[in-house]
Amino acid sequence: GKHSHTQQTINELIVHFAQDKGHVVRLKGGDPFIFGRGYEELEYARQFDIPCEIVPGISSAHAAPALQQIPMTSRGFSQSYWVVTATTKEGGLTPDIALAAQSTATIVILMGTKKLHEICNTFRLHGKEDTPVAIIQNGTLENEKMVIGNISNIEFEASKHNISSPAVTVIGEVVKLGKTYIEEFKYIQAV
Repeated sequence: GKHSHTQQTINELIVHFAQDKGHVVRLKGGDPFIFGRGYEELEYARQFDIPCEIVPGISSAHAAPALQQIPMTSRGFSQSYWVVTATTKEGGLTPDIALAAQSTATIVILMGTKKLHEICNTFRLHGKEDTPVAIIQNGTLENEKMVIGNISNIEFEASKHNISSPAVTVIGEVVKLGKTYIEEFKYIQAV
């Protein structure tokens, strides 16, 4: 996402306030050690001998799907899961997505809405066009919304429903276990 301060500025502010005021609290959403740059900030503070404590949070990679009743693993569906960021430091698609697309694991992609086309193409290359997908925007918030589909139609669904960042993308058979998928499937059967 877009940040109002550079990481270097944040690091310097942490050190400044710790030295000037005797302590500082750096509050982050989710888990600071899962794509939260928490370790970078810890490492920087350590260079100045500033003692640090970490209070782990619950990552959006876990919270958003859980609130939609989408498990990461479930017997007969998925025995493992990957959590990946969509974008490398240089701005390209992370190569781990191609590796993940070859597995039977549940794939949770953070910061992936701008790379959705590339992500879907990667899964198509591995014959996964029918794989279920859920995209959860603003997960855990009042304005949360979700779209479901599969690799072949999720780009259309996301565009139709104006899905944008921040969002968590879940790819895998476990999406079929979520409450919205089950409700929509029941509706289709009834019609």
